[in-house]
Amino acid sequence: MITASTQRSQVLSWLSENVSAHRLEHILGVEELCLKLAKHHQIDVEKAANAGLFHDLAKFFPPKKLLSMARAEGIEIDPILAATPHLLHADVSAIVARDEFGVKDKEILEAVRNHTLGRPGMSPMSCLVFVADVLEPNRGDSPQLALMRQTAWDNLYRCVLQTTDYSLQYLIKTSRTIHPRTILTRNWALQMCR
Repeated sequence: MITASTQRSQVLSWLSENVSAHRLEHILGVEELCLKLAKHHQIDVEKAANAGLFHDLAKFFPPKKLLSMARAEGIEIDPILAATPHLLHADVSAIVARDEFGVKDKEILEAVRNHTLGRPGMSPMSCLVFVADVLEPNRGDSPQLALMRQTAWDNLYRCVLQTTDYSLQYLIKTSRTIHPRTILTRNWALQMCR
């Protein structure tokens, strides 16, 4: 039986060969914030930390590999995902967590899958990883980030709303494509806050 610390060492070793040092720093920041937020919100701490550690396994996979793995898994590739395969890194990271590291826990895999675009009806664990990806300390400091970080402790759904608004503002400002699932996630979070 593989212990949690042995598996973590294996994942860190794999990550050191497959992502940049800067990305690894981000992943460790997400893992740590997931752990702290899970403890605060009484969500399974070990599962949350694992989801944070696994969330960007496929971040540096080339577009063709992302598309190929997603298609092989039966993931629907809409025109936006076909044109922007990088958005598939969350789905493919869940595949790598399952196939490379034997992760079977559906809640962890869902949290990894949902960390980029979100999804209406996300579990509290998925919400936690979704916001930790944006708010971990290596993402910088600004009044807006500080406000969102405080909200993460108070209300995860309100924080999902704030982080989707933050992401949408960035995507609009930089003239990037917006996937409809991000808007659906935002509208769901807004309903959850009412």
